[in-house]
Amino acid sequence: MPAGGHGESRRAPAPAPSPTPPALPSLPAPAAAPSLSYCNATLDPIGTCWPQSLAGDLVDRPCPEYFNGVQYNTTGSAYRECLENGTWALRIDYSHCKPIFHDKQRRYELHYRVALIVNYLGHCVSMAALVAAFLLFLTLRSIRCLRNVIHWNLVSTFILRNAVWFLLQLVDHEVHQRNEAWCRGITTVFNYFVVTNFFWMFVEGCYLHTAVVMTYSTERLRTWPFLFIGWCVPCPIVTAWAVGKFYYENEQCWFGKEPGDLVDYIYQGPIILVLLINFVFLFNIVRILMTKLRASTTSETIQYRKAVKATLVLLPLLGVTYMLFLVNPGEDDLSQIVFVYFNSLLQSFQGFFVSVFYCFFNGEVRLALRKRWHRWQDHHALRVPVARAMSIPTSPTRISFHSIKQTAAV
Repeated sequence: MPAGGHGESRRAPAPAPSPTPPALPSLPAPAAAPSLSYCNATLDPIGTCWPQSLAGDLVDRPCPEYFNGVQYNTTGSAYRECLENGTWALRIDYSHCKPIFHDKQRRYELHYRVALIVNYLGHCVSMAALVAAFLLFLTLRSIRCLRNVIHWNLVSTFILRNAVWFLLQLVDHEVHQRNEAWCRGITTVFNYFVVTNFFWMFVEGCYLHTAVVMTYSTERLRTWPFLFIGWCVPCPIVTAWAVGKFYYENEQCWFGKEPGDLVDYIYQGPIILVLLINFVFLFNIVRILMTKLRASTTSETIQYRKAVKATLVLLPLLGVTYMLFLVNPGEDDLSQIVFVYFNSLLQSFQGFFVSVFYCFFNGEVRLALRKRWHRWQDHHALRVPVARAMSIPTSPTRISFHSIKQTAAV
C-alpha cells in the first residue's frame, strides 16, 4: 500500500539519548571562618574604661587624671592584657602612672611617712612588752586568779592582733587589687582579733562592775562565761561581716572603709556598743568607789582603787582611739596632721600601755617576781660556798699532809 494510505499509521522515531557529561572532580567544602574571641568592654575598680578588644591584645589606656584626691600625669598609660579565652587579665599595670605632688601634697606625704614609721615602731615596742607580759602571766602560777586570767587573755588578744597587723603590711598592692582569697582571709582574722580585743575590755568592765557595784563575791565567779564572751561571741559577728563583704563589697581584700560602705558597721556597731557599756560601768564603779573610800581604807578598797585606775586609763584610751576612725577631721591642714599622728601613736602603743598597767604595774605580779628573785638569790648564795669548797685542789700530797696534821693535833 502506498505510503499515504489511510489504513496504516506510522510512529515517529524516538530521539537519540544525549551523551552523559563527564563527572567533574569534587571540590572541598569552603572552610568556616575562624571565630574571633573578644574581651567585653568593662570598668576596673579605679574607673578606667577598657574597650572591647581582640583576644591576645595588650590594651593601653591613658592614666586617670585624679584618683583618691591625687592628681596623676595623664601622658602615661596603663596596660591590661586581653587573654586568649576572651577574658581580661586581673593584673592591671598602673606603674607608668606617676602622681603629681604640689607643695601641700608633699608635706602630707612627708607626714604620712613619719606616721608610718611611728606606727611600725609602736607595734614593735608593744609586741615586745606584750610578749614579756604574756610570759610573766604564764610562769607566775601563784597569781593565777580570775582577775589575772582576764588580764592574760586581754594581753593575748593584743599579741594576736599585732601579729596579724604585721602580716597585713606584707600584702603587696597587686595582691590587694586582685582581691586574693588568702588576703581576704587575713583581713577577716585581723578583724576577729580586733573584735575580741574590745570584748575582753568589756569582760574587764564586767568583772570590776560585778565586784565593786554588785558586791558579788568574785570567788564564786566562773571562768568559762568570760571565756565565752571574749572568744566566742565575736565569731558570729565577724562571720556576718565576712558574708556581707563577699556579697556586697567583694574588692580590695576587704580592707579599708570607703565613704558609704555600711557592711563594716556589722562589726563596728558591737564595738561601739561595748565601749558605751564600759563607760557606764566605769561611771558606776567610780561612784561606788568614792563612797567606799570615804567610809573605809581597807586593803580590799585599795586593790579596787588600783584596778579602777588602770581601767580608767585604758578604756577611754581605747575608746577615743577607735572613735577617731569614725570622725572626719575636716579639710583643715592642722587637724589632718593631728589626726594622723594621734591615731598612729595611740593605735600602735596600745599594747604597750596594756602591758604596763595590767602587768608591770600589777602589785601581785611585782610581789611574785620579788619573791622569785629572793628565792633565786638564796639558792645562789647556798650554791656559792659549795662551789668554793669543791674548787679546793685535792692532790694526794695535800690530802696526806692534811690528814697527818689532823692526826698530830688529836
